[in-house]
Amino acid sequence: MWIGIDIGGTFTDVVVLDPKSGRQLLLKTPSTPRRLAEGVGIGLRTLAEEAGVSLTEVERVVHGSTVATNALLEGRWARTALLTTEGFRDVVEIGRQARLALYDLRARRAAPIVPRDLRFEIPERLDALGQVVTPLDEAAVDRIGDALEACGVESIAISLLFSFANPEHERRVRDRLTRRTGCPITLSSETLPAFREVERTSTTVVNACLRPVIGDYIERLEAEGRGLGLHRPWQIMQSNGGTTSSEGAQAQPVRIILSGPAAGVAAARTLGERAGVRDLVTLDMGGTSCDVSLIEHGRIAMRADGEVGGHPVAVPMVDIHTIGAGGGSIAWIDAGGALRVGPQSAGSEPGPACYGLGGRRPTVTDAQLVLGRLDPERPLGGRPVLDRDAAVRAIDDAVAGPLGLDLEAAAQGIVRVADAGMERAVRVVSVEKGRDPRHYGLLAFGGGGPLHAVPLAARLGMRRVLVPAAAGVLSALGLLVSDVVHDDVQSLLVRLDRLDPAALDRVCGALEARARATLARDGVPAGAMRFDFFADCRYHGQSHELTLGMARPLEASGLSALAASFHVEHERACGHAAHGEPVELVNLRIRAVHTVPPFRLAPVDGGEATAARRGERAVHFHGRGAVTTPIYDRAALPAGARLVGPAVLEGRESTVLLPPGCDASIDPLGTLLIAIGEAT
Repeated sequence: MWIGIDIGGTFTDVVVLDPKSGRQLLLKTPSTPRRLAEGVGIGLRTLAEEAGVSLTEVERVVHGSTVATNALLEGRWARTALLTTEGFRDVVEIGRQARLALYDLRARRAAPIVPRDLRFEIPERLDALGQVVTPLDEAAVDRIGDALEACGVESIAISLLFSFANPEHERRVRDRLTRRTGCPITLSSETLPAFREVERTSTTVVNACLRPVIGDYIERLEAEGRGLGLHRPWQIMQSNGGTTSSEGAQAQPVRIILSGPAAGVAAARTLGERAGVRDLVTLDMGGTSCDVSLIEHGRIAMRADGEVGGHPVAVPMVDIHTIGAGGGSIAWIDAGGALRVGPQSAGSEPGPACYGLGGRRPTVTDAQLVLGRLDPERPLGGRPVLDRDAAVRAIDDAVAGPLGLDLEAAAQGIVRVADAGMERAVRVVSVEKGRDPRHYGLLAFGGGGPLHAVPLAARLGMRRVLVPAAAGVLSALGLLVSDVVHDDVQSLLVRLDRLDPAALDRVCGALEARARATLARDGVPAGAMRFDFFADCRYHGQSHELTLGMARPLEASGLSALAASFHVEHERACGHAAHGEPVELVNLRIRAVHTVPPFRLAPVDGGEATAARRGERAVHFHGRGAVTTPIYDRAALPAGARLVGPAVLEGRESTVLLPPGCDASIDPLGTLLIAIGEAT
């Protein structure tokens, strides 16, 4: 038995999967934002007490969480010191020259995580090749150690110039400080051995400041599990779409910042492939935010130049664009009299007005309830009956009244403004990267995604929408279908036409040895490891790179093929290629993978849709007013069933809206396949 647990801003989702039979148990419980580990414990107790799941029989438990993200966004990190090369104390504060908002003269960068009085300079210097220019001043390191003890720091980051080429000085500094302090120490040469001083130093600092926070969280998490009889080691989801051990997450928490959202994309790829669709835009709409990503030819789009809370984080992560558009996003009117939605969210406490927990401001969920798309008697996640009257009052007071609209127009406006934000997000991950969304299917999940998917797809000219059977808890399922993955990088900065293939192969071998050691720490047998290599390339003199796959063993012909592939990819991504210009290999990357043990997903029984029909009610659709609409029990819909819109499909963890002009069918795994007609 496997358990996946994903904490969101509004709900904690739990999936129990029997990998042999494919049977699933889905659970959605309210999150406890101020006591996240306790919320996980509540979910586990609910499994044991109400669902009869024996936690002692669990073979695998995987967890995804936004704890690291929230700590960065809210400034709840450990008191951290930074040790760096003399003259580079202010790198994390100066940053890059790019402005946050080009025309905003009052825009301010995020304050550095490490204040200036906790940034210390060490007399030492390496050149760009890692050769010693100025020897390490060990006496200065000892003096800094005295200052660190007096400052009461909880974590230490060490980022010395060109340490990615030679880590010796960083290691010697760590060894001297380890004798005098019990603080965790993070080295840039182990966290991100790649060039670009700002990003490498910032990533190292982020990792250092999160280590005590994540270490404490995981310890409490595992203690909650042990208290309930769950003694298996926990796996933690990473931002790169793979899992790591709890030990790995505590050592490098910078790699788990997008933990939960990445799991949803991993599950979307798996279910999309099983439905025969390998080109997808994913739409994950929860209670607080909406995450959008791209899957092309079955491969998840990745990036290594992210930013969280204004702090650069240069580790591989799923390329996810996030906006503040969730079910709890609050509708408001700006100073110019325009209707806005989000990014403020009612979250789970107090939640939308219809939750009856003290919320007074209208949200997207309140609007969907007023439009008849949600059944107040069947709320998600086991919540009490929804209060439609409270939703009506909130929309009337904050939107309809001030704008002079009737109730339906105001509610439609809230939903359409939220949809417009999601449309812009889809364009960011597709159109702005040279991809036409009309050639992709839209796979919707999260508690709110299936309600918005079809109207959103129609606005973008997309003609296929997929909604998985476990859409509302798909990120939790994604935890269980994700492989164990370790990413590493090494900067080279050498032109391909001047590169010795044998020398490059030696670097590949060193990366592979490091990756083997990491997977072995996570309990992966030596024969179950796979290694994929990638190259970050650019034209000589460019500032940014494109990442390409690279095969081993390496030969001169392989390097020529890599250069040719770069020209092709550059033309596709940027609209042009300079075939006569030399290509430079900037970074060599490795992805070490242990494929998840074999599992299956239980097929859905066949039959007709009529048995799943619950009745009908008036549902409002844009431009059509109130339409009498059939209501179906989503869980009771059999494989092969066909539906014609309008229809509403209600599940325990999500609701699907099927507007007029759409046809839908259920595939063998319960995925709803929707074809959008021209009239939608």
